[in-house]
Amino acid sequence: MYFGGDYNPEQWPEEVWDEDVRLMREARVNLVSVGIFAWARLQPDEGEFDFAWLDRLLDKLHDGGVAVDLATATASPPAWLVHRYPDVLPVTATGTVLGPGSRQHFAPTSPDYRRLAAELATALGRRYADHPAVVMWHVNNEYACHVHADYSEHAARAFRTWLAGRYGDIDALNAAWGTAFWSQHYRGFDEVRPPRASPTTQNPSMVLDWRRFTSDSLLDLYRMERDALRAAGATQPVTTNFMGAFPFLDYWSWAREVDVVSHDGYPDPRDPQAHRHAAFAADLMRSLKPDRPWLLMEQAPNAVQWRPNNAAKAPGQMAAWSEQAAARGAAGILYFQWRQSRSGAEKFHSAMLPHSGKRSRTWKEIAALGAALEGRETAAPPPGEVAIVFDWENRWALDQPDLPADIDYQAEAFAWYAALHERHVQVSFVRAAHDLSGFRLVIAPALYLLTEEGAASLKRYVDNGGVLVTTAFTDIVDEHDRFRPGGYSTRLADLLGGRPVDFFGVLPEEGRIARGSGTEFAVTTMIEDFDLDGGRVLARTLGGEPALISNRFGAGTSLHLACFTDRAGIGGVLEQALATAGVRPVADGLDPAVEAVATGRGITLINQSADPVPVKTTDGTFTLAPYATWHLPSEQEDHHA
Repeated sequence: MYFGGDYNPEQWPEEVWDEDVRLMREARVNLVSVGIFAWARLQPDEGEFDFAWLDRLLDKLHDGGVAVDLATATASPPAWLVHRYPDVLPVTATGTVLGPGSRQHFAPTSPDYRRLAAELATALGRRYADHPAVVMWHVNNEYACHVHADYSEHAARAFRTWLAGRYGDIDALNAAWGTAFWSQHYRGFDEVRPPRASPTTQNPSMVLDWRRFTSDSLLDLYRMERDALRAAGATQPVTTNFMGAFPFLDYWSWAREVDVVSHDGYPDPRDPQAHRHAAFAADLMRSLKPDRPWLLMEQAPNAVQWRPNNAAKAPGQMAAWSEQAAARGAAGILYFQWRQSRSGAEKFHSAMLPHSGKRSRTWKEIAALGAALEGRETAAPPPGEVAIVFDWENRWALDQPDLPADIDYQAEAFAWYAALHERHVQVSFVRAAHDLSGFRLVIAPALYLLTEEGAASLKRYVDNGGVLVTTAFTDIVDEHDRFRPGGYSTRLADLLGGRPVDFFGVLPEEGRIARGSGTEFAVTTMIEDFDLDGGRVLARTLGGEPALISNRFGAGTSLHLACFTDRAGIGGVLEQALATAGVRPVADGLDPAVEAVATGRGITLINQSADPVPVKTTDGTFTLAPYATWHLPSEQEDHHA
């Protein structure tokens, strides 16, 4: 198990380094990420590199038993680079050039930025590919975190090239985008522009492709640096840090290109659902590359500095959230950062070694967790029997105006996850087109954009005996955000037992209710006018509209919620689905505040609350202290809590 965090020694005089290594050993730190923002220190000018200080640092860390995740330092171009090549700067949709003075001030498609970033990665690879301290490479940092998309002329040219590769000829693009609408027809790719600021709503098909291009252009930038490292002789794993369900990059595509998935997670300690959001992100990261462990690359040791008001983590909460990630297969628990900065925008962000040093509660908790994790081996958790479909392209299609109602895809997916989490049911995430045969139950909330491959996969899954739960606004458009001939849900109508013929927005103050077979739930956001064709109605609104439909399809069953609903409604539908699928929780009879995770070596219980919680086992009852963790070994798994 790796334990450590970002280390920025370039911010400190060298006489501090020996103390850092000594304290790292005391805290059981065995991995640090070095050089993430050190471009100016590594390359004082074009063609001029200064590696002597990094040589000394890596030797010190290695001698102290601390391994290094060495960064390519390309996340923040130095002043000389921007001064000499000002066109590397990104441009917003309104035409504003984003200047230097912070970070991520680069256009991903800028030829000069790409050339210089590749040169730096190559130089680092050549020098440190064989250094014994370097066990991993860290490319750039948190791609698109601050600059979600670049609208520069560099990006415009790259977008046209990307579109030509995707569509082949301009007629295919015009057909896919429906450019007959509003006189948007293009005669050639050279007439296409990025979706910059415009008088009103942009073409949703174009915006969808722009989101795809943005993710792909940054991924291409990552691949460029990774390949430069490989060409320079580096054989260690290469990664870059993801950010959970980050809305701007398709991490399914990115996960195929990284050797190790790594994640930066910063849930708000004030949020009563924070531990569920953290679990959601951890399970998503695990699911992106389920055959390999992942890394919790960054988290806050205590408070962050970037919210309007920054809450401290409660005593023990940092350890509980770290144990949560470890239970879900994380091979490393790391932080931003090792030593708290004396200056700069993040000087109030907590660190493993705060300004107050070893006197602080943060240091004491860090050292205690390091001791607890020392020597622990990573265990890959089983995937569980339930999967949630989570698709970035579907999210991008929903994240546009002019729909029957605004649908927060992230919130919908999380609501179903949270309901499973509080019932102690283990969850994985999938795309619709994945092999779903290993799951008893699949939930696909608001799967508005559905490809032919995804539809075939879902039908195959249910036909072979699976249980599928869908919600309103499922199977509405194709991969171009166009309606298919024949109306809505044309690919899944026989699976759902009918199809919607219209959609109606619902406001909270309308208080619409659906009832049936002992269940009652609120109708929120939207309801479908659902035309039955073989499906059996389990619940109707008070006006008689079908709200929950069950349908047998082959050897399996579908449950279609023809509306959106609240937490209680999701819970009621979920209880039916779990019973139909025969899914059991990881542990029975637990308080919802206690998290239960099957780890591959047993069961881990974590009290995610500030209150002690009684836990009953077949051997009696014990009290799980606030934010405490309890591991039940595999040989005792038959004695479920």
